[in-house]
Amino acid sequence: MRLFNSLNQGRSPKVATDFLKRNDKMAALLPAIERMAALQKDCAATLPSMFSHCEILAFEDGHLLLSTPSSAVAAKLKQQLPKLQDTLQQRGWQINNIRLRVQMMKAADIKPQMRTLSLPPAAVTAFEELSKSLEQSKQNGHLIEALQLLVQRRRDRPDY
Repeated sequence: MRLFNSLNQGRSPKVATDFLKRNDKMAALLPAIERMAALQKDCAATLPSMFSHCEILAFEDGHLLLSTPSSAVAAKLKQQLPKLQDTLQQRGWQINNIRLRVQMMKAADIKPQMRTLSLPPAAVTAFEELSKSLEQSKQNGHLIEALQLLVQRRRDRPDY
């Protein structure tokens, strides 16, 4: 599967298959690669959000071995294995067992993108007024400082 992915980066599948067909030894691998690609596609269709980070390492005698980039992904995927196995069996794949292997194969871009929080100008003004209205004391010192920093950072932003 890695061979197929590396050959196919930035190119069409036809270019990769033409390359494989030109070499006798590589041409013998083509049916296996096409089969693995089809299985990868069916797995991704079954669990699109989970399977985008996984790859098929092996599929022999009804045993499917999947790689995951982290133990956290493996734990989440493990909960979905019965669904994956049932769906793949319905699609004609003879899968009796699915195992997972944690293996860093590609950069772990698993972290969801953090959303940027924005405060309306009225909220920033309210935080500024709060920082000015609090009593200057030892207990309030850190809070006042934090509020002033928040106001300053929000007003320094270009979208303010």
